[in-house]
Amino acid sequence: MRVIGLDYGTKTVGVAVSDETKLIAQPLVTIERKQANKLRQTYAAIEAIIAEQDVELIVLGNPKNMNNTEGERVQAAKEFKEALERRTGLPVVLVDERLTTVEANRILEDTGVALSARKEHIDKMAAAIILQNYLDMEYNKKH
Repeated sequence: MRVIGLDYGTKTVGVAVSDETKLIAQPLVTIERKQANKLRQTYAAIEAIIAEQDVELIVLGNPKNMNNTEGERVQAAKEFKEALERRTGLPVVLVDERLTTVEANRILEDTGVALSARKEHIDKMAAAIILQNYLDMEYNKKH
């Protein structure tokens, strides 16, 4: 069984998946949509990944403000979380995602990904960072 990580944005959802040991996260795909409120195809794509990857848990980035307050994006993430739980029957855990996009951009820059190509990878890389943070937290609880 695996865990998926999601970086939920207004027009994209970055997706990452863990290995079966739940120690390593890797970027998987970025799901794009034309309109922010058109989510049917997004849910269908996530459900297909869940079935294909044998997923038991979803980790969703919680986009708090830098001062730890909750804005409109947090409310949207919570609504997305509730819909995912209803649709998939899986538990969804919210994980702080502050600075993950900045970190993802730095990683892509450090690995030589051209600026023009980063947009294609940034969301799934941010999802991998969110997921890896969760996996590390869980590992540290056990050891």
